[in-house]
Amino acid sequence: MLAAPEWLTLEAKYPDRLTAFYEAFLELDAVEASEGAAVLAAGETDICLRAPGPVPRGGLHTHFALTVPDREYDDWYDRLDERFDLVEHTFGDARSLYFYDPEGNCVELGERPLEAKHSGVGDLFELVLEVEQLGVAVEFYERLGFDVVDDGRDDGRVRLTTGEFDLELWSPRLGIADARGGVHVDFGVGAADPGAVAREVADDALAVTSVDDGVRIRDPDGHYVTLVGE
Repeated sequence: MLAAPEWLTLEAKYPDRLTAFYEAFLELDAVEASEGAAVLAAGETDICLRAPGPVPRGGLHTHFALTVPDREYDDWYDRLDERFDLVEHTFGDARSLYFYDPEGNCVELGERPLEAKHSGVGDLFELVLEVEQLGVAVEFYERLGFDVVDDGRDDGRVRLTTGEFDLELWSPRLGIADARGGVHVDFGVGAADPGAVAREVADDALAVTSVDDGVRIRDPDGHYVTLVGE
């Protein structure tokens, strides 16, 4: 059984500059920094920034979505609209705004009816991966523990969920705000039994490796997903 996202890694030529960007515009706090790397806190999710180097690398031109409380959404829109050419889209009763960071990642802020104790930009709730064979990728992530909630296969996209975290798989394409799915993305997600989950996909994974916090899996498209023990 899979749960909430633990981290998302973005590749940055100069992590210190991208850290400054997210601190200034999204008010994310840097909780760790070293030469060539940094970690920012987005609610309970770590946004890791990593300079090009050994694998797993961070994702390139990754589209991802973070929460903001619905009571704060208009303020965030007005604040970011002063600097960025925002795109806005409505999903049912929920609005999302889209803009780009300096590395070409499409950042989405989606309003959510969060409790008063939650303020500011928070958890990762959606991540988009670019895949070569959509059907193969969907089957892989279903066996990993995600459930299909929106099958737009005819349009080159399928949305899956753990119940706490949504994953979109896209054939190479442009989405809202001309966003693209990320390539060689590295992310972590909670799992009750990482070893058991990994065994479900071991025959089709490019690699399965035990790591300190769980099991790292390389999917058929080269994305890295680490199952973190809870």
